[in-house]
Amino acid sequence: MKGNLLNFSILDVELIRIVDVLLICLLVYILYKSIEGSTAVKIASGFLSVYLFYLLVKVCKLRLIKFLLKQLIEVGPIVPIVVFQKEIRRFLFSLGKLFVSSKEVMVHMLPWLYSKKAEVDVTPVVKAIQALGGSNTGALIVFTKDADLRYYEDSGDLINAVVSARLLIAIFNKYSPLHDGAVIIHNNRIVAARCILPVSDNSNIPARFGLRHKAAVGLTEVTDTLVLIVSEESGQISIARQGKMENNFSIQEVRSILKEYLK
Repeated sequence: MKGNLLNFSILDVELIRIVDVLLICLLVYILYKSIEGSTAVKIASGFLSVYLFYLLVKVCKLRLIKFLLKQLIEVGPIVPIVVFQKEIRRFLFSLGKLFVSSKEVMVHMLPWLYSKKAEVDVTPVVKAIQALGGSNTGALIVFTKDADLRYYEDSGDLINAVVSARLLIAIFNKYSPLHDGAVIIHNNRIVAARCILPVSDNSNIPARFGLRHKAAVGLTEVTDTLVLIVSEESGQISIARQGKMENNFSIQEVRSILKEYLK
């Protein structure tokens, strides 16, 4: 009897260790994806190089340089918090998305526990995008479902108007005082215009794309938003989401993607 209990306890310990390792692997993967393609990789490599050099100096017993490096390493835990503010936010956002994904699963399994939102009509936005692209008028339109964008909304001019194609076209007209910046749309309302978005430092973004595209990617790196971009040079429509950008969408594809995101 004692032998069986011992076997069960050993089995439990082994399972806990496996779960522990899997969770660590998941956190490391999320952390890596959070800093992938950014300058944070180079900075982290620099910290690692300094630490390895410190170990070498310690073995060689070079006292003076060991003392100097030790002072640098002792403040090491504070430096990443300052240097990697953006990456830490992105990491926490990635963890938050796991919770959101689990909530979406629960919505599908237990739909009666969650109230249904009214379906958003994307036709006015699609018409505006088509007109803006046809006239090579640059545009940056942010769609959000649950993300709190008050910080970015406050950087522009609050509007709080029902979405309409004519209003969007008027906002992005090059003679409009509101055209320079992003429009934020939530619950079928234009919340604000002329909003300033965070510019991504992702080196994988092609050089042909300007600040408008980098700002779109930058916002989707730290929030669960979808951003439409109309190129001022070519009229081409791009979409940024989850920190990545896809290009050259047709109007039909834009409609389908918006409906899928907002449903």
